[in-house]
Amino acid sequence: MTNRLAWITGASTGIGRALALRLARAGWRIAASARGIEALKSLEEENGAIRAFPVDVTDASAVARTAAEIEGAFGPIDLVVANAGTHSPTPADAFDAAVVRRLIEVNLIGATNTLAAAMPAMIARKGGHIAIVASVAGYRGLPRAAAYSASKAGLIALAEGLKFDLDRAGVKIQVINPGFVRTPLTDKNDFPMPFLMEVDEAVERIVRGLASDRFEICFPRRFAWMLKLLGLLPDRLYFPLVAKATGA
Repeated sequence: MTNRLAWITGASTGIGRALALRLARAGWRIAASARGIEALKSLEEENGAIRAFPVDVTDASAVARTAAEIEGAFGPIDLVVANAGTHSPTPADAFDAAVVRRLIEVNLIGATNTLAAAMPAMIARKGGHIAIVASVAGYRGLPRAAAYSASKAGLIALAEGLKFDLDRAGVKIQVINPGFVRTPLTDKNDFPMPFLMEVDEAVERIVRGLASDRFEICFPRRFAWMLKLLGLLPDRLYFPLVAKATGA
């Protein structure tokens, strides 16, 4: 993997920042994107293999220009990690269409803008690697997280749908489904987070997964499989069990 180029969105904090630093230490060149310019600059200062490319992933034209700028500066992008994301509770008694729209724009449309900017060149050269960061929350709808679950379910389906064409094109695609990881985003949660994982451990799981042939990279495994099994239950069992477990 030495000296290869990775473009990571949502790189200013949390998993994106930790992954950028981890890959840079492993010899990758990193194009780090996010809206937070100062946080990206601190990444550059921390590791000289990282270069900041600030962009708002909801702006399709700006994302396309950023991808072109990265390839103009460094050459072909070997790995794209579509990681930019956000979360806000969306309970029924305080349901706000503007909040839902923002979540979908950042989490789902932001990833599609990133892929639309980077994927054509990968398909043209019949090589490349795409990783979409979704969540175990995308397996089924969860209490107070209707919009977040919807956006992450969309990302999982997006990756699954693209895999058929990308396999034929020689481009690798994976979906990353983390459980709860300690980041500034999860620090805002006011509910118990089972199997909470530290960000450095999560990144190690991601790095190992990226080097594998698995389509889905999910962790913590026990939590992910618990949710997978819950998702297979009929509705008459799923809803009361999840309501009891979460206090919903």
